Amino acid sequence: MKKLTLVFIFSLCILSCTEKKKENKDTASRGAMAHSVGKINELSVVIDNDLWKGRVGDTIRKYFGAEVPGLPQVEPLFSMRQMPNAAFSGLARKSRTFLLIKKGKKKDYITLKNKFATPQNGVVISGTENEIIELIHKNHETIVSNYKLTETKEKHKRIKKSLERIPQLSEKMGINLDIPSAYRVAIEEDKFFWIRKEITNGSMDLMIYELPLGTIPKDSNTVSSIIKMRDSIGAVKIPTSAVGNFITEEAYAPYLYETKLDNRFTFETKGTWEIKERFMAGPFVNYVIEDVPNNRLLVLEGFVFAPSIAKRNNMFELEAIIKTIKFN
Repeated sequence: MKKLTLVFIFSLCILSCTEKKKENKDTASRGAMAHSVGKINELSVVIDNDLWKGRVGDTIRKYFGAEVPGLPQVEPLFSMRQMPNAAFSGLARKSRTFLLIKKGKKKDYITLKNKFATPQNGVVISGTENEIIELIHKNHETIVSNYKLTETKEKHKRIKKSLERIPQLSEKMGINLDIPSAYRVAIEEDKFFWIRKEITNGSMDLMIYELPLGTIPKDSNTVSSIIKMRDSIGAVKIPTSAVGNFITEEAYAPYLYETKLDNRFTFETKGTWEIKERFMAGPFVNYVIEDVPNNRLLVLEGFVFAPSIAKRNNMFELEAIIKTIKFN
């Protein structure tokens, strides 16, 4: 009996050591994977020059270089960096997002996760020119969505490296946000916050406030109600040379989407703001969150004032911050 017990214990030790070695080996293997590189919203397009200059390149530019909605000037979804297949090696393979195009007999669409680095999101499309164009057309929405998700996660990771502690948001608004340390509270009231970051020749701004539940209807009047709401708040809370000048730009209707933030129904509105008679304008993104447990609408709006510079990545940062929201 003692012999059997000793054999059993010995077997367990061997099994445990084997599992531990395997676990350490897997960890070491993961640790050896290179970290991906690239600026936020930069896409590596691996495609030979003749295809890039032709119909396939035009199709790629149409979908991945499409105009970002809600910006005052034309800016693309991604800053594309094209290279031929022969150049896709070494550091180039560590791009966080890439689109690899191969002309050949086999029609195929493949997604690659962490193939050459981590985190990494790659797509490989092959076939004849017509087949490649067909596959891009069919799958572009999914590809763009996955690329954006990858970029948002990367932005969240960078944001978390240095956070500004604002416990008042939890105390007064019942929420937590990951806000970078470069931001400061400009105005703090019982149910209103204006948080901003100074940038070259301008600022990036975040407003947070609440409204009674039901203020924004879910019907054909949604957009006009959101415009009326944000204009009334902006008129009172955002100081300009004349009260009431900070408004939604009248010449262009905002874009309206439905989404969820922290599992709550949310209206997402993108458009441009203007200051009347001052020839000043910029982009905004407005989220109206249906916070039923607290019987309210919670509004978070990001906007940028930065004349004469690109604003896509500024807005992307504000959106990423807002998307870290967690309710108490």
